[in-house]
Amino acid sequence: MCAKSIVSELGMVDVFHLRGLLIPTIILLMFALLKNVEANPMADGDKVSPLLSDTNDEVKQLATFYNETLGFCPNGVFTMQHRPAILTAAIQLNKAVMENHGRVTSVLKRLIAYVSSSKAGCQYCQAHTILAAERYGADSEQLANICQYSTHPAFSPAERAALDFALAASTVPNAVNSSIIENLHQHWDDGEIVEILGVISYFGFLNRWHDSMGTTIESGALSAAEKHLAKHGWTPGKHAQTEHSS
Repeated sequence: MCAKSIVSELGMVDVFHLRGLLIPTIILLMFALLKNVEANPMADGDKVSPLLSDTNDEVKQLATFYNETLGFCPNGVFTMQHRPAILTAAIQLNKAVMENHGRVTSVLKRLIAYVSSSKAGCQYCQAHTILAAERYGADSEQLANICQYSTHPAFSPAERAALDFALAASTVPNAVNSSIIENLHQHWDDGEIVEILGVISYFGFLNRWHDSMGTTIESGALSAAEKHLAKHGWTPGKHAQTEHSS
């Protein structure tokens, strides 16, 4: 019922009295809404509420895979967990593309993932990949100079070819050209190139997931990024921890 109808029915009610009632009511409602936003951890982080780690026993078991690669289960697991089949497929693809078959080492795969994520602009994945490279034993000079890989002596010609390919393949529109492919084939065979592109493509999925979701960064990944990447201008951005983050 509108205010005019109320006045018409009650006659003795003055419009100014109604205003006196409405204004404090509106203020109280606005205060309640603001308090709700402050209490909602999604306000500055994940766009979907993460589920608890023990929601699904099968998924909980799969998530332990990340304890080796990162030392903790990433927060993205708990948003993907809303659809366990997606999470299961993502973990299986991770295992497939990151498996070490020989010359494309575990360290190089993480550095490829870093360059790809850096080009895509995903701060979350940049932090994770630099942490994983460190955990798998990357040379300190490579960690410190990954942003200058194309000229720094810590990187071999073969590594530069792989990282150049990662950079071009992660560019939109795609920037892979005949020169990059020719250089790649001088150092890597077909199977190895498939491995390299597998890493790039997998992180294309992760970059879009975490950048769109605004996944909150974990303390371990944050520490690694601040140690190795902050000097290059890295910040957590939308992934920054809040008072509600663990």
